[in-house]
Amino acid sequence: MGQMLIFGMGYAASHLAGRLRARGWEVTGTTQDGREGSIAFADEAAVLGALRSATHILSSVPPVEGADPVLARYGGAIALAPASWIGYLSSTGVYGDTGGAWVDESAPIRGRRPDRNAADLAWQALRSDVRVFRLPGIYGPGRSILDRIAEGRTHRIDLPGQVFSRVHVDDIAGGVIASFRRPAGAYNLADDEPCHQNRLVEWGCAMLGVPLPPLQSLGEAGLSPAARAFYAENRRVANGRAKRLLGWTPRYPTFREGLAACQLPSPLRRRGPLSV
Repeated sequence: MGQMLIFGMGYAASHLAGRLRARGWEVTGTTQDGREGSIAFADEAAVLGALRSATHILSSVPPVEGADPVLARYGGAIALAPASWIGYLSSTGVYGDTGGAWVDESAPIRGRRPDRNAADLAWQALRSDVRVFRLPGIYGPGRSILDRIAEGRTHRIDLPGQVFSRVHVDDIAGGVIASFRRPAGAYNLADDEPCHQNRLVEWGCAMLGVPLPPLQSLGEAGLSPAARAFYAENRRVANGRAKRLLGWTPRYPTFREGLAACQLPSPLRRRGPLSV
């Protein structure tokens, strides 16, 4: 069994850690404060020691203030580490807006966030054995449209033709694990059915037996800047390369299977009306 060092124990990385530990792996993670048995990111002695013993290294830390903090602080040590596998969780946002067209890994990196584009490219250039996983919207237990509906945080936005891709957190873990003995490179991990966000809202409301929120324009919805940015890009993410080269097949090929596997919020907790 391997020894995995994960920089940044967020939602997807923690799910992967659970899968690996269930297989007998030793998993060490970094957090900002070293909570729950993790290593504090700033504890250089502990991090460098973990790097020397890790067989696999993964970063799930996004750029902060224009730079990748993992590469800035530990990039040189990672480049020389004895690990046989390096991974980085990137974003399909590096492709930018494609007007709803399909995009694969051969597309140019031209997303609206230069720091995210630079981090994706810098990890690929760090070593020849790096796998970069480009992820669309992530969902899963406790973090799905079902939870947002239950909390009154969903909208139906009147943007015909708007399309998004998404991926279940368990399929991210499956893709990372599938890459351990497969070629390095960049891989899109996305489900098989990109669709409008409104379809998820409608499906989720039907699952929970609650009314649909009203159809609104972007202006009427009063979205935060981050939420408005979500609707500023329109693309379908192709996953064929991961299927061909990694032998990966999503356990949840569409949102229907993925939401069916998510625990329904119970009891249904509302913090406000569904139209909020």
